[in-house]
Amino acid sequence: MLLFLIGSSVSAQIKGVVKDSISGKPIPFVSIWSENQNIGTTSEEDGSFIIYTNENSKKLLFSAIGFKKKAVNVSNASVVKLNPTDIQLDEVVISKSLGTRQIEIGKTNNTICQAFDNGPRIDVKYFPFLPSYKKIRYIKNVTIYTDSRIENATIRVHFYSVDAKGYPGEELLTKDLLVSVRKGTITNLYDVSDFNLQIPKNGIFVGFEKLIIEKNKFEKVKTNPVTNKTSTQITYYPFVLYNRVERDFLYTFSGGKWNRQSKTNSSSSEKITIYEPSINLILSN
Repeated sequence: MLLFLIGSSVSAQIKGVVKDSISGKPIPFVSIWSENQNIGTTSEEDGSFIIYTNENSKKLLFSAIGFKKKAVNVSNASVVKLNPTDIQLDEVVISKSLGTRQIEIGKTNNTICQAFDNGPRIDVKYFPFLPSYKKIRYIKNVTIYTDSRIENATIRVHFYSVDAKGYPGEELLTKDLLVSVRKGTITNLYDVSDFNLQIPKNGIFVGFEKLIIEKNKFEKVKTNPVTNKTSTQITYYPFVLYNRVERDFLYTFSGGKWNRQSKTNSSSSEKITIYEPSINLILSN
């Protein structure tokens, strides 16, 4: 009994549903985080979610493209209503992509890739703007190198501007970009030309978010050869592969906020060695 009570105080299961505050309809694929902790999940297509929080979890953070972010006390998370954002469009001049030229950017010297289960977080790759992109700025395709044991696993792709501090800033898309990943270890090519995205002059962050949903779940029963006891191992696919590279910084999103890793000595010219998502862009004119 004592052990049971201790276990209950350490971890708790929170169930709930996320809905549109105006229409009352469920919101699928909402990112849900335990504030300031690397604990997260994703709402299902019917808006329902389950998250396991520890005793230090006080608030859950809800985020979805097209809706305002919201922090909710754990005790009040059974029904969460998100308010749609008011999208204000700046005056723009629309020009059509010619598509007569293209170039792939983001290739690394190190072609050896390694797969990681990045869990409930967003990993991004930074693409700086170079003078040679001036006349070929349209983002036509994004390629992602993945490893998956299930067919048609789903991930979300993000495009972020660069804010004044150099962190990932605002989302550049006004709706979710959900893509399917084929089974096996392959490079997936996705056409994003309909979004009319151009690489900004201060660069762009492109990242992926693993969706912790039933569709992506893979269960494997394992037997201990010594005790002969069985257990179920749960994995969420796909895995995105990573290149080992040298960079000035690394950004990851977890606990509801962006975290930056950089060299400890600001006066040093040395870079840090990181694992960066194997994501490339194909630009066109």
